[in-house]
This record gives sequence, C-alpha cells and structure tokens, in this order.
Amino acid sequence: MSAIATMSNTAEPTGQKEMLISADSHVHEPHDLWVKRLPDAFRDRAPTFPERAGGHPGGYDPHKRLEEMSTDGVSLEVLYATRGMPLFRILEPAFQEACFRIFNDWLIEYCQVAPNRLFGIALIPLYDVEHGIQELERCRTAGLRGAMIWQNPPENLPFRSDHYERFWAAAQDMEMPVSLHILTGHGYMARAGAREGIEHVRSSVNTKLNEVMDSLYDLMFYGALDRYPRLKVVLVENEIGWIPWTLQQWDFYLSKGRGKEESKLERRPPEYLADQLFATFFNDPLGMRYLETWGGDACMWSNDFPHGNSTWPHSREVIAEHLGHLSPEVRTKVLSGNVSRLYNIRVPEPL
Repeated sequence: MSAIATMSNTAEPTGQKEMLISADSHVHEPHDLWVKRLPDAFRDRAPTFPERAGGHPGGYDPHKRLEEMSTDGVSLEVLYATRGMPLFRILEPAFQEACFRIFNDWLIEYCQVAPNRLFGIALIPLYDVEHGIQELERCRTAGLRGAMIWQNPPENLPFRSDHYERFWAAAQDMEMPVSLHILTGHGYMARAGAREGIEHVRSSVNTKLNEVMDSLYDLMFYGALDRYPRLKVVLVENEIGWIPWTLQQWDFYLSKGRGKEESKLERRPPEYLADQLFATFFNDPLGMRYLETWGGDACMWSNDFPHGNSTWPHSREVIAEHLGHLSPEVRTKVLSGNVSRLYNIRVPEPL
C-alpha cells in the first residue's frame, strides 16, 4: 500500500446536507463560440476546437449543470474557463482582448440562469492594463465575481514590474479576487515537447510548480500584497501541499538575514495566508492530511467538474476519505466557509 493510501481516513460524511461549494469548477465553452461571435476583423483567426462528443452537458448547458451539481451534492460553484485558458498565450493584444470579451459575455449569460449558485470568473487581458481594468469593471457590473489573469506572465512583463500597479489597485477597490490558474500564460504549455512522453511528467510537476512559486514570490517579495493590502490572490488547481513548505523556507531564509535588507515584506510569508492568499485543491491527499495545521482559513475544496480528473459524482465519498480527519469547524471552512467569505457569497439552502 502506498504512503498516500495509508494516510486516508474513511470516516463517513458529517451529514448528507453538509454544504459543499466547489471553489474551482469549469464550464466547457461551445467549440464554435469564437467562430460565431468574434468581429469580422478577427474571425478568420478564431480559435477552433473539435466538437465535444459525450461528456457532461452541464459544461455548456447551465440548466443541466444544476442537475449534475445536485447529483454530486454540490450547492454552488465558482466557474472557470476550459477552452479559454490557452488564449492567454495569444501574443496580439487586440485579438486576445476580443477573444476574452467573447468568453466573458458567454459566461455572464451562463451564470444568469442561476446567479445564486453559479459564480463566474472573468478572463482579464493585461498586455494593456487600462483595457484590462475596463473589462474587469464591465464583468463585475454584469455579475462575475473575480478575475483570472495569466499565471505565468510574459518574460518582459513579470509580476515584479510596475506594469500591473493600476490593475492591482483596481482589483482591490472592486473587491475582485485575482486568480492564478494552472495552464495559463507563457510557460511550459507554449513550449514544444513539454507535454510529450516522459517530459509530460516533468512539465506537470516540476515546471508547473516552479511557475506558480515564482509568480507568488514576485507578488509577495516585490511588495504588491503590501501596497494593496485588500488585494486577494487565489492559487487555483496548483494543489496545496507545497505551500506551507515554501512559505516556511522563505521565512527561514529571511530570518537568517538572507536578502532581509532588500525585502519589502511587512509581514512574515505565512501571515499572508487567509488574509490575502488563498488556494484551491482537489487531488492532494498529503496536502489535505496536514491542512488543519496551516491552511484551515486559506484552503478551499473543489471538484474540478466537468474535467476528467473531477471527483464527480463521488465528491462526498472522496471528502469523507481525505478530509474526515478535520475538525467540524475547519471542515466547514474548507468546504464552504472560506470560499463564501472570499467572494462574499450568500449561501442558500443546499441542493
């Protein structure tokens, strides 16, 4: 038996009406969404995708989604793009802005079917920060609840640069949490061979983790979190087991005086958790096992529906196995409380 398997806890759920909110679920955009909706100037370059056969109709039909949520015992979902994620690699700003606007319009329509249960996260372009702020405000006014930006920015626009200052301020003022989601940006997903053969494992673990760690480092150590103390950053689908170790090590080297003179941090790295820094998880048994010791107020469960790795329709069983060791108070925070606090969601009755 593996080390992970031996750490499982098979306790039964605390109750079949326990509130579940997925902090990271996905829509599945129609394959011809951009072909149909992009302006004529861009239509000949519209992103195209194969028509999906089978799968979950709730990915593109919100009415069906509510049925599928009920099957899984999930009452609310925070919704991210699927086919929209690769569009962060588009190099032409105006083209990317047009593609993002199309997705955001479609997501707004989708969430309006059940605005008290479906909470969409907008795609925000940031080559031109002023345009990104305008789109952020438009999407917020239309009911979307957060901003998804590239997790791995272009080399010439790192998060430690002052390029983003106006955007951080706007996201803070609009109370729109900023999400860094796996597979978005200009990193390994854009490199030839990164997803082929045995290199797929290196990319999916080593490279992916380095990218999110570097982005978080820039946001924290170059002062964005301190300059904008009400800015919320969400690490999405990067899992959680690496977070306490990383923050501990950053804190350790600072305490030893390494770079302390140049550091702009107003707090110790772990102290940003649950105040400005949040993270989602769904497939990290080791991270879940020790969650209560460091992340009870910062971590948020998700089911990744309708992707292939999703825990649907067995989320309650998986939760019982991997989170059954948590105290009732922490378990409630992780399954619903933290996400409702982050997005200011009024929680209705369970489905």
